Amino acid sequence: MKKNQTLVTMLRPLIFIILSLLCMPSYGQYAYFVQSGKIEYEKRVNMYAKIKARIDQNKSNTWLEKIYEEYRRTQPQFVSSKSSLTFNKERSVYQFQEGAKNTSSFFSDDPWLMAKNTVELNFSNDTLRAVKEVYGENYVVTDKKSDILWKLTNEVREIAGFQCRRANGLIMDSIYVVAFYAEQILPSGGPESFTGLPGMILGVALPHENVTWFATKVETQAMVPPAPAPAPRKAKEVSFNAYREVLQGYMKDWGEWGSDALKAFLL
Repeated sequence: MKKNQTLVTMLRPLIFIILSLLCMPSYGQYAYFVQSGKIEYEKRVNMYAKIKARIDQNKSNTWLEKIYEEYRRTQPQFVSSKSSLTFNKERSVYQFQEGAKNTSSFFSDDPWLMAKNTVELNFSNDTLRAVKEVYGENYVVTDKKSDILWKLTNEVREIAGFQCRRANGLIMDSIYVVAFYAEQILPSGGPESFTGLPGMILGVALPHENVTWFATKVETQAMVPPAPAPAPRKAKEVSFNAYREVLQGYMKDWGEWGSDALKAFLL
C-alpha cells in the first residue's frame, strides 16, 4: 500500500502536465476565432495572357503581335503589387501599398495595373466607401456593399496558414470569381470590394481576367483599422450606379479595351 502511494506521488506531476496539455487550445491549427488583425495581399496580373487575348481579338494587327513578342522577351509574365486590409468586427480598411518595380512598357497603362483603390467597409450597416482614380479623375463611391452571388463548395486549401474553403461567384452579372475564405476569421470582408462569405476572404481569382489577390501574411492581434486617407481635392462624390454611368459614358467607344477597363475600375 505504501509503495502504491509513493508511485502516485511520483507520477502526480506528470499526470498534471498531460492533463494540462490536453486542455490547451490548438493554436497551431487555428482552433480559435479571429475578430481583429491585418492581412497583406499580393495582386498578380498575368500580362502575357492579357496581351495575348487582345491579339486574338485583333488578329489583323501584326504591329500589336510584334510588341507582344518584345514584351515577352523583356518583361516578366506576372506584374505584382501589394496591399493591406486592417479589420475588426466593426469595419475594415483596404489600402494599396506598393506597386510593381518593373512596369515601364507599352502596356504599363493597363487598367488592371492602374487601379489603386482605398476601400472602407462598415460591417454594421453593410456600407462601402471607395476612393478611386480613373485616368486623372478622382471619385469617392459610397453605397451598399457589392452584391456577389456565391456558391459554396467543399474544396479546401491553405492560405497564409489558414484552412480556406472555396466559393464560386458572379459579380456585375458577368465576371466569374473564385474565392477562398477562412471561417476562423469572423468578419465577412476581403480584398478590394469582395465580401459576402461566412469568413474573411484570403484569396480571389478572376480566371477570365487573369488577375488574382492572395494573402501572404495574416496578423491576428487586436487592431483598430486606420482612418482612410482623405479623398483628393475635387474628388466627385457619387453612388456606385452614378460612377458606373460616368465610366460607361466615356468608355463606350473604346471597344474591347473599354470593356476590360470598365471591369477593372468598377471592382
